[in-house]
This record gives sequence, structure tokens and C-alpha cells, in this order.
Amino acid sequence: MRRRPGGDTIGAVSATIVDPWQARLDRMRRILPLPLLTLSAVTGFALPDDQSPAWTRLYVGVPLVAVSFVWWTVVTVRFRGNPPPRLLPVVFAGHVALCAVLVWIDRSFGVFAYTGFLFAYGLGPRWRTAGFAATALVVSASLSGYPGRNAGQTFTYVVVAVVLLALVLNSATITGRAVEQNQERGRMIAELAEANRRLAASMAENADLQATVLAQAREAGVVEERQRLAGEIHDTLAQGLAGIVTQLEAAEHSSGQPGEWSRHLTQARTLARDSLTEARRSVRALRPEQLEAQSLPEALESLAGTWSAGSGVTAEVETTGTPVRTHADVEATLFRVAQEALTNVARHARAHAVRLTLTYLDDTLLLDVVDDGVGFDPVDRADGYGLAGMRHRLTRIGGALTVESAPGYGSTVNASVPLDVPRAEVAS
Repeated sequence: MRRRPGGDTIGAVSATIVDPWQARLDRMRRILPLPLLTLSAVTGFALPDDQSPAWTRLYVGVPLVAVSFVWWTVVTVRFRGNPPPRLLPVVFAGHVALCAVLVWIDRSFGVFAYTGFLFAYGLGPRWRTAGFAATALVVSASLSGYPGRNAGQTFTYVVVAVVLLALVLNSATITGRAVEQNQERGRMIAELAEANRRLAASMAENADLQATVLAQAREAGVVEERQRLAGEIHDTLAQGLAGIVTQLEAAEHSSGQPGEWSRHLTQARTLARDSLTEARRSVRALRPEQLEAQSLPEALESLAGTWSAGSGVTAEVETTGTPVRTHADVEATLFRVAQEALTNVARHARAHAVRLTLTYLDDTLLLDVVDDGVGFDPVDRADGYGLAGMRHRLTRIGGALTVESAPGYGSTVNASVPLDVPRAEVAS
């Protein structure tokens, strides 16, 4: 037998849902039998009919009434008027039998017999109709007398019984449908309660997950910001300080040449100011100053000119394809890659010339930085010379970095990024 998920929970919830009609029946079964039995007994013995002789009332009726009082006192006290389902058929059968005999003794006990309908309701769909019919036959006898005494009484009983059975059975059908609807309503309410419980549990779980995601996002944001600042410091402050040291050392070596000495000091002062400006922009997460008022090709031209003046190495910039305005992070990333590549050339390559080529393709933007220096082994220097930082910058926007070099043959740094960078990648 296949069980529905959550069936036990739904059943438990259903058990706690009380049908108002069922609650009223339970209350009437608990309260009515003894008062109605008392009323019937007082009426029957005070105003006897001619249906049975006096000795029958005395020797049969009185003991049966006493038995009925004891019977219903036990049922009321022990079961609060609501016997368990397995005992209810026995209680109902005993009740109908007592009522049938009491009505035979005196028809006033028909008032007490009406309580049989209350107990027939609890017999369940299978036996409810039969219980209603049995009670209706006893009640019919209380209205017309039992058949058999004469033809007229028999006819009257049959007519009353047929009419009462029709009414009772119709009522039983309506009652059965009402019971089924109440049970279905209870099941739906139970399922709704279970769905609400699961929804509340899911909302609580989602709240926990959201808190976890927010915490992870904050941690990721901290790590990302640290990496960004580390890259900016390397690309601006570190390079600027290296340039300042180079210019000061050159000034020291040209102390006997006032013109050269002054030029190197001016270069060092300019580098210090530029580095301070870039440091402030990095802290505020701003773009490189060159890109604020210039396009990427123009910014690379300015960068190459400034770098060449400071390093003494010839630098040329070439742009191929049709320049298009791309995302600010893409331009800033390529500018920083060019900046780092030129710094590497100045510090390690001992080159005489550098060429920067910016290529606009249909869906890709390429930057090549080629020098004629001493070269190096890319395998040994895979993460050296700032290459790891360049790769990290490019990876953030879906780009890639390749390096081609060999000892004695110069080097080529190639950066490629898609022109249609997804917004999520740029935001990351």
C-alpha cells in the first residue's frame, strides 16, 4: 500500500479538526439519553395507556427502566456518551432492543427511542442506514402501536413506518453526503495546514540560506576588494615607486651634470605625484586617469609616451580595426595590463624598443605588447613578472593572457577579451 508523503502528519492534523455537527451529536449523546428516559418513564407510569396490562408494567417495565438507567449511566460515565467505534454497534443494538420492549410496554418510551438516531449516525457509512431504519421502526410503533392487535392498527403501523422510513432514509442519504463533505473538508484543511507548515519551514530554511549566502557574499566581496587593491597597488604604487627609485639613482649618477640631474629629479617628482593620484583613485575604485578624458587607443598613446620618456626605451602604439567604445572595466583592465607589461620591460627586458598593438575584431579586443629584449622562459616565470595579476584581471571579465618568449628573443604578451562582456562578469 503506497503512502502519501506527509500522510502521517496530515492524519494527525485531521484528528485535531473537530466537525461542528459531530461535536453537537457527541454532546447530545452525552446529555439527552438519561433525561429523556426519565421523562418517558414518568409519563408512561403516570399516564399509562391500554397497550399492556398493569402487571407487565410492574414486573417487566420497572426492571427494564432500571436496567436502562444503569446501562446509560455506565455509558455516560464510562464513555461520556461516546462509546469507542468497536463497542458502538453493541451499544446501539442494546439500545434499540431496550427501546423496542419499552415501547411495547408503553408508547411514551418513543421519546426515549428517538435517541437511537443519534447513535446510528456514528455507525459509519456501511451501517448508518440500517441503524436509522431500525430506530424508525421502533419510533413508528410508539406512534401507532405494534402491528398484530387488529387490522386497523397493523395498517396504521405500516403507513406510519413507510412514511417515517422514507423520511429517515432520505435524511440518512443527506446526512451521509454531509458527513463525506465534512470529512473531505477536514482532509483539505489538514492538507492546507500541512502545506502551510512546510511553507513556513521552507521560508525559515530559505532565510537561513539567504543569511549564509549574504555572509559568503560579504566574505567574497572582502576577498575581491583585497585582490583589487593588491592589483591596483602593484600597478600604480609599486610601479611608480620603482620608477622614482630608477630616476633618483640616475640623478645620483649624473650629479656632475646639472641638466641631467635636474631632469631626473623632475621625472621622479612627476612620478611621485602621478602615483599619489593613482593611489587615491584606486582606493575610490575609479578608472585610470588617462581613460577619464581619452579613448583606450589615446590612453595607450599617453601611457607609452610617458613610459618612454621615463625609461629611455622607444615605444610605439598601433591601433588596427575600427575602435568602438566598450565597457569601462574592459578598457581599464587592458590599460592596467599594458601598464604592467611596460613595467616588466623597463625592469627586466633591457629592450631597445617596444611595440603596443591594439586590435579591434568583430567580437574580441586584443592587446599585444612586443619587446626586443633578452626574453625569458615562460614556463619558469609562469606566475612571475606580474603575470598572475594580469591573468586574474583578465579572468574577471572573461579574458585570457598568453605569453610567448625565449631567452635572447624578446617577449610578446597577448591579452584578449570579448567585446560583449556579460554584465555579471564585469560586476564580479
